[in-house]
Amino acid sequence: MPLSQTHVLTLSCPDRPGIVHAVAGAIVVARGTITSSQQYEDPGTGRFFMRVAVAPADETDGEADFGRRLLGEVRPVATAFGMQWQLHLASRPTRTLIMVSLGAHCLNDLLFRARSSSLPIAVPAVVSNHEALRGLAEFYGVPFHHVPVGKDPQSKAAAEARLRSLVDELDVEIVVLARYMQVLSDTFCASMPGRVINIHHSFLPSFKGAKPYHAAHDRGVKLVGATAHYVTPDLDEGPIIEQDVLRVDHAMSADDLAAAGRDVEAQVLARAVRWHAEHRVLLNGTRTVVFR
Repeated sequence: MPLSQTHVLTLSCPDRPGIVHAVAGAIVVARGTITSSQQYEDPGTGRFFMRVAVAPADETDGEADFGRRLLGEVRPVATAFGMQWQLHLASRPTRTLIMVSLGAHCLNDLLFRARSSSLPIAVPAVVSNHEALRGLAEFYGVPFHHVPVGKDPQSKAAAEARLRSLVDELDVEIVVLARYMQVLSDTFCASMPGRVINIHHSFLPSFKGAKPYHAAHDRGVKLVGATAHYVTPDLDEGPIIEQDVLRVDHAMSADDLAAAGRDVEAQVLARAVRWHAEHRVLLNGTRTVVFR
């Protein structure tokens, strides 16, 4: 079945008997066939989570007709079970605005993956508070917007207003902070729940400040890593999507640690963006359910 006609249904609701049966029945009535299905019941919260990929059973079925039928059959089931749900066309790339400051590694990785069609996103713009990476964005043919951020509250508010207008004008679905070194306001974070993804290093133990890899080197750490998470008003404490670690040793310099850290940051962020764009991540309070 062509991917262009496949839809992805994601849902969560209080767990109770009959959910899977009802969802499958709605799909059958819509003349669809399930191509993949994943589900999870959280015993701690009593909530049920599900991701289903659905294609029309008839290969001659039109994409729009099938989508309307599926929507019409799922809606009453969702209402009956009190579901939070979404229906997506699998072939449509997720419109993604990337924000960056001076570090190029995550931006370059995401733009390369998007350009090579190995990441299901469309990037209508790159936003930065510096001019340094304009050339990189333009190399990939992506419009670059310099939005400077001063230290005074008025400058920060003006920059965020410009960011908000770009999100609206460009029909942005997710914002990716690819090493963007400015804190977004609580108001902005709250306006896009589950739609802003951040990446940062994860040291054991943790090191903060301007040169975390140098501080980690001085401490003699044996692991460096990265965490990708959704942004919330609680700084760096949003629901985690993906993490990874890399073993390092005494022979590595601070610059070696920083290079290793850049690699793992780029890989973790790419996986998090991919899973979000493929509608594999469902919010579960302060945590996430990730159907890989």
